[in-house]
Amino acid sequence: MNKITEIGVFESKTHLSEILERVVNGESFYITKRGRRVAELRPVEPEKRTLTRGCATNPDYSMAPDFDAPLEDFEEYT
Repeated sequence: MNKITEIGVFESKTHLSEILERVVNGESFYITKRGRRVAELRPVEPEKRTLTRGCATNPDYSMAPDFDAPLEDFEEYT
C-alpha cells in the first residue's frame, strides 16, 4: 500500500489545484487540522457498470437497417 501524505488545512486550501493533480495521478492525502486527521483525499475508484439484458433498447442506441446484409466484397464466397 502506498504511503499517505499528511497535509494541513491551510496548505490544502493554498495548493488545492496541485494537490488534486497529484490525486489524479494516484496519490492519497490525509488532511489534518491542528495535527489531527479530519479527512482523506484519494482517487475515486472507477465506476463498475454491468451490462444488462436489453441494453440495445436504449433510445440513444441505433443500428443501421442493413447491418446484417451481405457485403459486396464477399459475394464470391456465398
